Amino acid sequence: MDIRLLAIAAVLPLAACTQERPPVESAPPPPAEMTCKADAAQSYVGQTATPDLGGAILKAAGARTLRWGPPRSAMTMDYRVDRVNVMYDDAYKITQVTCG
Repeated sequence: MDIRLLAIAAVLPLAACTQERPPVESAPPPPAEMTCKADAAQSYVGQTATPDLGGAILKAAGARTLRWGPPRSAMTMDYRVDRVNVMYDDAYKITQVTCG
């Protein structure tokens, strides 16, 4: 094999790396379609937790998902702007409505 051909073959991949490319601008993430607003659901604190009431809380808070928080249970610490959390006690009385 000709030495010049070998030199050209070695340089070609490096030439591809040196081409100037326009800067890539990252777009901001789209806003969440449904953002939880816990203040709108505070009137449910003290009521008995039921599936129907959960649906009403979900709608009132404007959230996409609902997470029930039973007494003495572990919950993940991940924060989601589209989730409403409903904590209740042993008597199924809602004690707290939060977002996350």
